[in-house]
Amino acid sequence: MSDAGRKGVGQQVQEKVTPDSQKSTLDKASESVSGTVDKGLGAVQPNQDKSMTQKMSDSTRSNADSAQNETKTWTQSAQDTASNLAKSAQDTLNSASEYVKGAGTGGSASK
Repeated sequence: MSDAGRKGVGQQVQEKVTPDSQKSTLDKASESVSGTVDKGLGAVQPNQDKSMTQKMSDSTRSNADSAQNETKTWTQSAQDTASNLAKSAQDTLNSASEYVKGAGTGGSASK
């Protein structure tokens, strides 16, 4: 059972287990809007006013959202690290290339 105006747990589970390939564009949009509204209602409704089922559902959603945000942060950090390593390697290759060019002309590249 869900609280008034809130998505029921059964509806949420059904939306999650149904593959997107089996949903129409309207279904996807409707789920997105109703999910956002439900998340907002859950955030403003005090916990003492929620049913036990709704508390568990909101807690599960919050934990899933946190995990998703952490994954995005880790992914971004890994991408930044890879980008920095690539730039460092490129800078090192450029420096080595300049050194070799300078050595080949009998002088240093900085002269």
